[in-house]
This record gives sequence, structure tokens and C-alpha cells, in this order.
Amino acid sequence: MFKKISTPAVSAAVLVAAAAAALSPAAASAVSAPLSNARIAVHFDLAKGQTPENVALAPGGAAYVTFAEGRQIAEVSPKGAIRILATLPKPADGGVHTPVLGFPLTVGIVRAHDGTLYFLYATGTPDLTGVWRLRPGGEPRRIAALPANGLPNGLALDPRTRTLYVTDSVLGTVWSLPTTGGTPTPWSTAPELASTGFLGANGLKVHHGAVWATNLDKGTILRIPIRHDGRAGSVRTEATGLPGIDDFAFTGHGDQLLAALNGPGEVALVQPGGSHSVVLTAADGLQNPTSIALRGDTVYVLSAAYVTAKDPDLLLAHLND
Repeated sequence: MFKKISTPAVSAAVLVAAAAAALSPAAASAVSAPLSNARIAVHFDLAKGQTPENVALAPGGAAYVTFAEGRQIAEVSPKGAIRILATLPKPADGGVHTPVLGFPLTVGIVRAHDGTLYFLYATGTPDLTGVWRLRPGGEPRRIAALPANGLPNGLALDPRTRTLYVTDSVLGTVWSLPTTGGTPTPWSTAPELASTGFLGANGLKVHHGAVWATNLDKGTILRIPIRHDGRAGSVRTEATGLPGIDDFAFTGHGDQLLAALNGPGEVALVQPGGSHSVVLTAADGLQNPTSIALRGDTVYVLSAAYVTAKDPDLLLAHLND
């Protein structure tokens, strides 16, 4: 999750950058190996709050997306049709007390094997902030409350233990809880998760016996082993120098991953050991990319256009062996 800071100086800079981009000729695709054939598959409607924040893929080809500013969960068909599955209630105060951002938003989402969707809602109010569940054909229901003074952001599911993990970008915490809901446990509060002034712990995945998380402010990727008793092990920094890093996805080649760099408007390929290269840029259609997922050799990249305010979209690319 990334959102421009609302100050006159930053707002002016954003307007100047947007004006310059509008006057500049469109650049050719900058897609780089191992990706190819990058193309925009779906354009979302910014006026409707369709700022795609996170994505979960289904076996049948559908993609489930959280629209952050629309407070919605949507299904995107393989042909690009958008169907709204749920719109969450707006907090009584309008969400003005949501930390850092000042508006309510839906964020991380995962899908269980039975089709149940779990997702996060941050409102700055104790009655709505937390982990929510949406069963096929059902209505959304909150199953766990999270601190209203925090910003739940990334969500991951360990199907082996039926455990949900949640990053809090303001409180610098990874929470854990069972998929049945209940009271979350502060699983890790390591200093590597902390913010340096904007947003800290962000993207989240469970991979090879560990919880992997990003820190947007610090530009890092972190690995936290899951001990045999379920507790968090010691944090290890796997990569640095990734400004504005948001969500990420493993490519299926060991610990190699693709990371969305929200601020720069890029996708980076990060190798085991931490070296990385840029493989997609704004020239390919990225507009503040927020999340990445893979289905086979197809890469899904969602852009929310938080800062560009131009064209939130879904980009597809081919991952070559």
C-alpha cells in the first residue's frame, strides 16, 4: 500500500510530474528478461474508487481484487469483466482517523482452497478494522479485530496450519490468527518491521517454512522463519535497495521473486542473495504497482495509480523459463 502524503509541496510536485508525463511522448515497452509480452489486460475506473490494492488468483482463471478506495472486493474474469462481490460499510466518521491515509480502505486478500476469501479492512475505528471473511455466495463478516490505531496491510495464508498472517504498516507488527478467527497474536514485532515515518511492514507471503515481508520505508525484503512451535524466528534481511517496495510474488524458482516498487512505478526481479534488476517500468503501463501474483507462467501486476491518478490497471506478462 502506498499513498502520496497530502502536503502542498508534495501535491505540487505530483502535479508537475503528471503534467510532464502528459506532455511527453509514450515510451516504448521496457519489459526485460525473463519477462516478455507485457500488455494491459484490464483498465479500472478511478472515479469509482477502483484502485486495486491486492490480488488472489483462483484455479478457474478468475482474479479476486481489493479496491482500496472503493471499499470493495471484486472478481475479475479471465476476459476482464469486473463483478463487485461486496462493498464494506463506511465507518461513521468517514474513516478520517485511519492512520497515515485518512480514508477507509480494503487491502490484503487471500483465497483458501474452498473458495473462501479472507481480506483486511482498515478504517481507524475499532468496530470495523480487522480481518474479514467472505464465503462463496455469502456476506462479508469480520472474524478478528485489529488495533484501530494501526494499518493492517499485507495478508498471507499458511494452508498447512490454517494460519493467517497480517502485516501492520504503522505498528511494525506481523499478527497471526487461525482462519476460524478470534484474537490475533503479535507474532513478530522485530525492529526490521518498523516504519521510518510513513509505512513499514507491507507485502507478505508464506514460503518454504518462513514468513517473508517487505518494508516500504526501508526498501527491504525480510525472512522470518516459522519455528516448530509456530513462533517467529530471527529476522534476516534478504534484499535491500528496493525503494517503495509493496507486494511481491515468488516465481517458482527457489527464492527468486518479483517485487512491485510502488513509488518508482517499477517491477524488480530479485534473486536469492539480494541482487535485483528492473524488468517492468511505467513504459509498460505501470501506475504505482501495488501487487503481483503468478498463475503458471503468467504474471499479474496490479497498479492503483495512487500518485499518478491516471490509469489503474491490470498488466499481464509472460514469465520465460
